[in-house]
Amino acid sequence: MFNMNPRQMEAAMRKMGIAQENIDAEEVIIRTKKEDIHIKNPSIQKIKAMGQISYQISGKEETVERSAAAEITEDDIKTVMEQVNVSKENAKSALEKSKGDIAEAILYLDENKE
Repeated sequence: MFNMNPRQMEAAMRKMGIAQENIDAEEVIIRTKKEDIHIKNPSIQKIKAMGQISYQISGKEETVERSAAAEITEDDIKTVMEQVNVSKENAKSALEKSKGDIAEAILYLDENKE
């Protein structure tokens, strides 16, 4: 078995060009199209190796369903209104139908313009 104290391990990793840093965080949120994954009181290590950065996260996971209406912002509505020259109501409705996808909402409104 490989026996090395943490300082020796860190020194060996540095020699190989690998740097590890602990990140003090309260919560990590991973957003997917359908849900958010919340990790409370996580243990996070940022690892830099061969020009790449990766994160190792561990902790208690909680999954939360996402509501499409909750992710539509006033800026999103304004963007759609300006791009397609429609009312606020039409822009908001198109964003709700597209589950917050701005590009899809613009294309939908543009194709269905009278």
